[in-house]
Amino acid sequence: MTARTTACFTACAQSGRVARYPARVPGHAAFVGASGDNGRVSTPSLPAPESSARLREALIAASFTADGLLDLLGAPAYAALARSETVPALRATRGDSPLETLVRLFLLQQPVPPALAAAALPLEQCLADGWLVREDGGAQDGVLATVDVRPYGGDEGQDWFIVSDLGRAVGGAGGAGTRDEGVVLGVGGASTTLAGITVRTPVSSALDLGTGSGIQALHAAQHAIRVTATDLNPRALHFTRLTLALSGAPGADLREGSLYDPVGEDTYDLIVSNPPFVISPGARLTYRDGGMGGDDLCRTLVQQAGERLNEGGYAQFLANWQHVDGEDWQERLRSWVPRGCDAWIVQRDVQDITQYAELWLRDGGDHRTDPAQYAARYEAWLDEFEARKTKSVGFGWIALRKSGAEVPSITIEEWPHPVEQPLGPVVRAHFERQDYLRAHDDAALLADHFKLADEVVQEQIGLPGAEDPEYVVLRQNRGMRRATKVDTVGAGFAGVSDGSLSAGRILDAIGQLLGEDPVLLRDRTPDAIRLLVEQGFLDPLGRT
Repeated sequence: MTARTTACFTACAQSGRVARYPARVPGHAAFVGASGDNGRVSTPSLPAPESSARLREALIAASFTADGLLDLLGAPAYAALARSETVPALRATRGDSPLETLVRLFLLQQPVPPALAAAALPLEQCLADGWLVREDGGAQDGVLATVDVRPYGGDEGQDWFIVSDLGRAVGGAGGAGTRDEGVVLGVGGASTTLAGITVRTPVSSALDLGTGSGIQALHAAQHAIRVTATDLNPRALHFTRLTLALSGAPGADLREGSLYDPVGEDTYDLIVSNPPFVISPGARLTYRDGGMGGDDLCRTLVQQAGERLNEGGYAQFLANWQHVDGEDWQERLRSWVPRGCDAWIVQRDVQDITQYAELWLRDGGDHRTDPAQYAARYEAWLDEFEARKTKSVGFGWIALRKSGAEVPSITIEEWPHPVEQPLGPVVRAHFERQDYLRAHDDAALLADHFKLADEVVQEQIGLPGAEDPEYVVLRQNRGMRRATKVDTVGAGFAGVSDGSLSAGRILDAIGQLLGEDPVLLRDRTPDAIRLLVEQGFLDPLGRT
């Protein structure tokens, strides 16, 4: 995203590109239902993509872009949309400019006079192709949008557009408020989080599993020669086609079906999925609920990814997982990792079963139903968790890399702290470091040269006036923003690691300075060096 686009999403506190993934944002719907839908439901027929090029030209000409919206609305009004409040945006679009007309039409789903619509876009073609319809029986002679069109900034400043069902791209605490299982939601916090953590190296083939409105396929189309997008919902495939066409991106191979069924035995260099990961009783809403019992859907996606990855390929997922009474959650996830794959699994948040049930009951609009019906649904969620001995539910991301290593590297950690998106380069570097550490024993490690990573600072913690600090902390200001305690030797080693001396020679010098036996120092320090490399504080230069 551009800097201004990021600022816009930061103001909304919803984008996966802000410091921390918001813990209470529904997985597929960050801004769902702010418009209230004006009493209308999504149209069963969808626009034809043929006029997408002309419509795209009109949208960009009117500055109906992420940057343009921030200029027009300002951060407060844009942020209000994330709280299901449209009044500030309506107040900011009282004029007759093409941009104000398009905001009212596609974002706020308000009727606009045909003359204003014609000044902003190719009206007759949009009517003929189904992007717009004439108001039927309304008080005004206006036109209405049939779909939500959401400006979205690409990684390199591209002007993209995400197309979804009406009222399913803005919202917030009110939740999706729909029990229409065929609805296709727009871009949300989870989808932008996945886009940000995905490794973006050029590849021959990419698979977007459960594409929804097509945001992951859109990102993949920028660095993959061939993109395959699948979904159980045929409407989602049509929305993906619209999103790609309206964004000026290459088309994708669209396939209908569940899980890996549509791709058969095809293999890919990249697999991404923001699946319907919600652990719920009954799979009432197919666009969000796993439907396989507990966390079996996420487990199946991960376990079956290995056989569909090419050597060196990545598979990256968002997922929910159960914390089962009497079972180590990390061991549970370790059992999901397919043979021949390295894994990095990060738990970003944990909710107890009552918090989790309430979150998703609100997301489905159940809190607006009869109190007795709401209580019955709540009981059903708790009954399901009790039957599975589930005490809480974790949320996070799972990254696999097919290494073929006999002894795979599996890192499972809890990291609820702020991070800096995009993390794709950090994910790639993590697996590259695992390869390095696997290939270097202690002797090779001490013979190599290291450089302190960029944006690492040292903090000394201790009582004021004390001669020596109680301990020293190395802290990253980028990426995962890790902090780790180090002793005097570790701090000294990191401080002089500029690539000019080997690790062994640095330790010899530190030993002389501290009056320690250099042989003993060489013997006990490699584990600390490995940890600093693994966590990204030290970059090996490969000058063994």
